[in-house]
Amino acid sequence: MDKSDLPPAPGGAASAQGLMARHHLGDLWVRAASALVLASAALGALVLGGWPFALYWLLAALAVNWEWQRLIGAPLPLLRVLAGAVLLGAVVVLFRIGRIEYAFLLAAPVAAFVAWAAGPGFRLWAAGGLLYAAGLLVAVLSLRHDPFFGACAIGWLFAVVWGADICAYFGGRLIGGPKLAPRISPGKTWSGFLVGVFCGAALGAIVAHLWPTARSPLGEVFLLGLAAGALAQAGDLFESWIKRRFGVKDSSRLIPGHGGVMDRLDGFIAAAVFAVLFGLWRAVPPSAAAGLFYWQ
Repeated sequence: MDKSDLPPAPGGAASAQGLMARHHLGDLWVRAASALVLASAALGALVLGGWPFALYWLLAALAVNWEWQRLIGAPLPLLRVLAGAVLLGAVVVLFRIGRIEYAFLLAAPVAAFVAWAAGPGFRLWAAGGLLYAAGLLVAVLSLRHDPFFGACAIGWLFAVVWGADICAYFGGRLIGGPKLAPRISPGKTWSGFLVGVFCGAALGAIVAHLWPTARSPLGEVFLLGLAAGALAQAGDLFESWIKRRFGVKDSSRLIPGHGGVMDRLDGFIAAAVFAVLFGLWRAVPPSAAAGLFYWQ
């Protein structure tokens, strides 16, 4: 007799539920430990600044480009990853020596080469992925560069994006309700989105207000945080849409319990690019970070 023909053992369903609960709890601990390590490394790089900060985010951008180029399934992924590494490395070196304008000149031919290597049907995707990774790198380097407001700008971004992610997760689970974008990310709810954006903006405003070199006004920075938090959630949905488009669950398995680097930085990339553009638009001196916090 096959085991499937036997009647279920008493308590079998309960045992299965208990096993699933223990597995979920174990996965949660792995996710928490990974998040703690990543947050500690990011904060350490922020405090050190200079080359350690630049190299930390160079590694993150290299990982994002590598994951994107693998994810789309286009030909010659190694060639495209190496070409991207040339551009991203050049961005850091040129930024550190004060010649970032040459990186923008280099971006066009390298992106064109990456598009050519990807072949028909993938050219825009491949070039877009490289520019996506480069956008992250240029944004964080530009914001951190300001000696007075730079560290606060990155700390504010961490508070807004991390606060929004964590509070959206728990807010959505506790409140529930209508789905935000069920075809793209079935687990996200409007309640989680609203709770996350509000809490992230509030946390960011408090961080910027208490930061010794910034002391920014709460009201203006809170409103700015609402925009950044909403865009961070949109960035999360954008990456989810890309993964669904190419039939991939996680961008990679680099981070235990989290998937890939793109999976962790999708919202941060959107918020960071918004922050640098908004800051440059507002700033009277050419400082993106000052444009975020100097409101007098």
